[in-house]
Amino acid sequence: MNSLDKLKEAKKFLDISGIENAAREAETIISHCMETDRVTLYRDNLIIPEDIIQRINEYLKRRAKKEPLQYILGYTEFYGLKIMTGPGVLIPRPETELLVEETIKIISNFEFRISNFKILDLCTGSGCIALALAGEFPDTYIYGTDSSEVAIKYAKENAELNQIKNVKFRKGSLFVPVQKLKFDLIVSNPPYIKRTDIKSLQPEIKDWEPLEALDGGEDGLDYYRAIMPDARIYLKKEGCLMLELGVGQADAVRKMSEDTGFINISIIKDYAKIERILVAKSSIL
Repeated sequence: MNSLDKLKEAKKFLDISGIENAAREAETIISHCMETDRVTLYRDNLIIPEDIIQRINEYLKRRAKKEPLQYILGYTEFYGLKIMTGPGVLIPRPETELLVEETIKIISNFEFRISNFKILDLCTGSGCIALALAGEFPDTYIYGTDSSEVAIKYAKENAELNQIKNVKFRKGSLFVPVQKLKFDLIVSNPPYIKRTDIKSLQPEIKDWEPLEALDGGEDGLDYYRAIMPDARIYLKKEGCLMLELGVGQADAVRKMSEDTGFINISIIKDYAKIERILVAKSSIL
């Protein structure tokens, strides 16, 4: 079978299976299995060997069962990095790239002491945030913590894959693995989905991604309550806290940060105009 015919067949199969963006996903699966790019598939109308056809069909069947494409392929792209993913680790989201972008802006304001700059990434998951920041600022020292052994395994593998050396990943809950350290900046994309809302999420999320990386408690705010008090302790003077927020959580998390003693608190909206990121300072810069 040639690639154009297989693309049509795969698109139809995914369409029938209720997959959004079926054409794009068909292109992604086939080009991945063929180890080529989508332009070549269309331009050259390649003949696909039988063993590759079988592999494509296996991937299509998995996708039809709503397994995330990123798990099937084994990786995703995040802020210019190749991030390996699989069952047991949260898939990096585009909105988290905005958190990285805004964090980079903040770090750039510390340029005068960047060579001794320490960053902590709480709930690091695949390590995507820590690695993106480490790649951008190779003279910084970055730590990522996560209570999931699987997540830490992926994070370490992703550091090796992207040849990033200035990151240390440690297993443990929040600040426990870094008890003797102080940081210039703490960043986190914690679990923030309301427990009762998880059942209404897309099957790709609720049936496949790790529950512990999604569940933020009854109101979605449990992790913010846990992070805020200790963040003040683990931040250096003039330090900064940056948190990704769920929809409708900005006011509550802002009040938590005020009550904890943070100052200069601001909220940044994402490209959909959702209040997505909280920035708070431990003292006046």
